[in-house]
Amino acid sequence: MDGDFRTEFVREPGALRHHPALVLNADYRPLSYYPLSLWPWQEAIKAAWLDRVDIVAEYDEVVRSPSTEIRIPSVVVLKDYVKPRKRVAFTRFNLFLRDEFKCQYCGSRGELTFDHVVPRAAGGVTSWQNVVAACSPCNLRKGSKSLRQAGMSLNRPPRQPDAEALRNIGRKFPPNHLHESWIDFLYWDAELDQL
Repeated sequence: MDGDFRTEFVREPGALRHHPALVLNADYRPLSYYPLSLWPWQEAIKAAWLDRVDIVAEYDEVVRSPSTEIRIPSVVVLKDYVKPRKRVAFTRFNLFLRDEFKCQYCGSRGELTFDHVVPRAAGGVTSWQNVVAACSPCNLRKGSKSLRQAGMSLNRPPRQPDAEALRNIGRKFPPNHLHESWIDFLYWDAELDQL
């Protein structure tokens, strides 16, 4: 299996308009919840043809070649287990995901930027422990002042998330389209409601 195989799931919704396949690791968990690990149907069929995945569920639609007919996969499972990354990259996207796409000062959602809790002008560094998601009005209000000087407080202190925590946060943001065949695999380890 080539090194790029694990991250070839598609982030662009336009490429997934028609019959995307949910990609599960060999332990039957999605490789990623946010973005959800999806492949275009062509990639899923190619991986099945190369015997890299098992097809677990299929759409009703088929694709044909002169000699073969195959139902389009809706859920595929990798045959080889891909070890999840333990280190979480410090990126804008992961920072916003950690903060659940909310301003850490006022709680608003929408257009976000990031803010240094201890301003860089005061020696603050760009790190998980000092940067939070912030809306523009809160970011402007705080400016290069300390929290005390600005009369502001954080909803929760910033900290570096581990990969599992970030995956669990990602589960709170399902994509707009969830095929019925995916549901059992996306929430299979969720606690069941008791009657």
